[in-house]
Amino acid sequence: MLELKHISFEVNADGQDKEIVRDVSLKLQEGKLAVVTGPNGGGKSTLARLIAGIEKPTAGRILLDGRDITDWSVTDRARAGIAFAFQQPVRFKGIQVMDLIRLAAGKTLSVAQACEYLSQVGLCARDYIDREVNASLSGGELKRIEIATVLARAARISVFDEPEAGIDLWSFQNLIEVFEHMRSHIEGSSILIISHQERILNIADEVIVLREGRVAAQGPRAEILPTLIGTPSAVASCIRENGRIGGIGE
Repeated sequence: MLELKHISFEVNADGQDKEIVRDVSLKLQEGKLAVVTGPNGGGKSTLARLIAGIEKPTAGRILLDGRDITDWSVTDRARAGIAFAFQQPVRFKGIQVMDLIRLAAGKTLSVAQACEYLSQVGLCARDYIDREVNASLSGGELKRIEIATVLARAARISVFDEPEAGIDLWSFQNLIEVFEHMRSHIEGSSILIISHQERILNIADEVIVLREGRVAAQGPRAEILPTLIGTPSAVASCIRENGRIGGIGE
């Protein structure tokens, strides 16, 4: 189980301290898919980076199975089973897709095994397995390859920062199917997704609304989602808009 206790994060901008995340406490239970949503600038992506270890909190503690990992590096957290998928995937010139999947898995994989991960994210494996992870790949292709590496990791905690960013409609439908598959095989692990897409929110076990760096609402999807897509509420003034939660952004 991942637990955040009174986590805060601030930066210095133009000589002034600005608090991005404010006293956030939450638990990510095993076997659950949680989605963090909220308005633009609410601290969602920062929260994901804090969990992954890319940023360090200025206050509070992060616990994994009761162990304090607040000061652990990204590498140590990855070894402990925390996987992170960036909103904008990194390109690796000189590295082939096959190599990347093998590195993610941390073990020797056959070509057939590596291809299975690509197939799960809707890519024709024979067209991609020997491709270089460079500028020749589109943003959508990179996003799906990165998700394939997360699947190969079989991580305890999988964190996805706005996985729908930069992908086409077909890829998005495939992405939903990937998450539904992961959710049905989630025993012993957890998934945290940063998203404002209603279709992703609809497959969540728990929804966490982050607003102005604070947890504005948290609970089962059946309780929280109606407050976001119904009439204006204290949580947010939201309407359905092109499959997104209107008024909620990145």
